[in-house]
Amino acid sequence: MEEIARDTIDEGDAIIVEHLSKRYRIPHERKQTIFEHLFSLFKGGAYSYEEFCALNDVSFRVRHGETYGIIGPNGSGKSTLLKILAGVLYADGGVKIVQGRIAPFIELGVGFQPDLTAKENIYLYGAIMGLKKREIRERYDEIIEFAELKRFENMRLKNFSSGMVVRLAFSTAIQTDPDILLVDEVLSVGDESFQQKCNQKIGELRSKGKTIIFVSHSLETVHTLCSRCLLLDKGQVIQIGPTPDVVHTYLSLIGSKGASS
Repeated sequence: MEEIARDTIDEGDAIIVEHLSKRYRIPHERKQTIFEHLFSLFKGGAYSYEEFCALNDVSFRVRHGETYGIIGPNGSGKSTLLKILAGVLYADGGVKIVQGRIAPFIELGVGFQPDLTAKENIYLYGAIMGLKKREIRERYDEIIEFAELKRFENMRLKNFSSGMVVRLAFSTAIQTDPDILLVDEVLSVGDESFQQKCNQKIGELRSKGKTIIFVSHSLETVHTLCSRCLLLDKGQVIQIGPTPDVVHTYLSLIGSKGASS
């Protein structure tokens, strides 16, 4: 991995990304069993792969207290970028610096155990998110009440609906008191009343000067929340700038793709 010169690191930056890249190897032929693998090798077959570049030379900076939008078509690399920022994935090249405590609201509920109760999962998920046992105990009532799941706290998670799982995960994660939030379409899940609660909570965090990286297909929401925006397409940065300008470019981009299809 590359390094960023110390004299270029500004304390006002919450996130610094320079020349980030991520590639995946996609096998051309899928083999389901050990026998198929051995038979292919016996015949002298070799594995062949196609390289897919999910991110290519991506650079940007986000200031502390900023709500920063990331938009782009499906498959443009938005979720991959958030996962690298969250530490879920590693980049193949480039460098990232995150200055502050980070809470990823992506793939909520990853780490939950279906055979444990809601209460047990709050302690488990809270620990995964960096909370100490004492902190979880102090915040437990607020977590379970925000999720509106008090009557189900001793029910095993495998009996929960997907919406209930998301509510429990969001309610736990939001209690980590993060400096930086990575939000990937989480505000579009659950019922309408819970979406409103999520929006209000995010609004409270914005008013406290928290940094938010917001990925969404809802251009209206991005317009409302984000002063600046990054447009990705096929893993490359197309434009960074004021949200109205970047959204205009995005609409022109998808319009030209629609016209050529």
